[in-house]
Amino acid sequence: MKFDSIIIGGGIAGYTAGLRSLEAGLKTAIISNGQSALHFSSGSIDLLSHTPTGKVIRNPAVIFDKFTNEFPHHPYSKIGKESVFKSMQWYKDLLTNAGIPLTQQDNGDNHFRITPLGTLKSTWLSQPYVQQLPMQLSRHTIKRIVVVQIDDFRDFNAKMVTDSLTQLPEFNDVEISHTSIAIEGFSGLKRNACELRSIDIARILTNDNEIEALANKLSAIATPDDIVIIPAITGNGLGLETLNKLHTLTNLTFHEVPTMPPSMLGIRLEETMIDLFIKRGGMLLKGDQVTHGDIAKDASNSGELSLKRIYTRNLESMPLSADHFIFASGSFFNKGLIGHHDKLQEPVFDLDMNSLEERNTWYNPQFFAANSQPFLSLGIKTNHHFNPMIKGKVINNLFCAGSNLGGYDPVAEGNGSGVAISTAYHAVNKLLLQRTPEQYSQQHTSLA
Repeated sequence: MKFDSIIIGGGIAGYTAGLRSLEAGLKTAIISNGQSALHFSSGSIDLLSHTPTGKVIRNPAVIFDKFTNEFPHHPYSKIGKESVFKSMQWYKDLLTNAGIPLTQQDNGDNHFRITPLGTLKSTWLSQPYVQQLPMQLSRHTIKRIVVVQIDDFRDFNAKMVTDSLTQLPEFNDVEISHTSIAIEGFSGLKRNACELRSIDIARILTNDNEIEALANKLSAIATPDDIVIIPAITGNGLGLETLNKLHTLTNLTFHEVPTMPPSMLGIRLEETMIDLFIKRGGMLLKGDQVTHGDIAKDASNSGELSLKRIYTRNLESMPLSADHFIFASGSFFNKGLIGHHDKLQEPVFDLDMNSLEERNTWYNPQFFAANSQPFLSLGIKTNHHFNPMIKGKVINNLFCAGSNLGGYDPVAEGNGSGVAISTAYHAVNKLLLQRTPEQYSQQHTSLA
């Protein structure tokens, strides 16, 4: 099978690349091995919360030029300010138009969201029922917080959230309490209560009678002036619709937080992108995995390489070819990168890595040390166009995007989704510039 663009990986970077490719008129396929890290995510979009040296960033746009000068090898420095913010606006508009509104502070600042542990984490874009607290936290206007525990639901601990929030000096004058309520539909499930997950409650709350019953219980424990913290227990595709119904019935101000996996907030993003990709004509090969590819010298005799075709686990005898490939395979969590005893490896093409030589330099022996673990910034080595290399030779029609890239730490810097979106968007724009007049003509003839 022949495509204009093939994306390897089905996380936020992979679907961003796929949707941007379709928008550009390319015949596009995505190969996704299974659930992505979005099932573990907050559902918010982090752009840049800290510098690599640990400095807190209040407004990413204001410090961006200084940041790129100070860290020239960072993915954001390779992309540039204009492209980063253009890609973020594109993604925001895409999801908002698809029914998942993403909003930010009017002044461009990051904002704090309350986490499942009751701590505060800086982020840039959030979904509608995530309360955005100002980075200057003392300026908040909260008077009372009620944290809701769902009976028999073990993936959220309201007391822990309450205890953590009461430790914040900025909340000294805020009344913070927790309470427990029951969802009647639990009684009809023939399962051990300890096995119940957010997805089980989401299915129960597709019933309007259950929503009304929950609304009545919530109205009895809180007022419209309170912040009501609830675990994210409303469904993927219909999650916001259910929350809108609860808000209409109660007039309460909700703040939903992701629970132990699966995260309903992250699943909303993933399923929305999948739905858009399929409806716009993309081919999704889900549950498949790329095993290897044929790489040869490029026909231009430039000394560079070109990826001709790839092979997958399910289509062993049917290679897939494309003019361009985007590699968004993920990091260690997704097995996009693998750590061996003596080296780090990208397992599909054996691409060059930016890894440190000695294994004992990959990690900090103090697991909870103030500084992040060094291995988190290790990954595939690329040029300024995000083309990877094999033994120093560039593969000119393969582009890397997302968490398999080296040169940044998504955890310590708070920029995982921002790098994923911007590098994927940027990679598609770069491959469009490489298309020959013949490829361009074929592309637009097929669209006519």
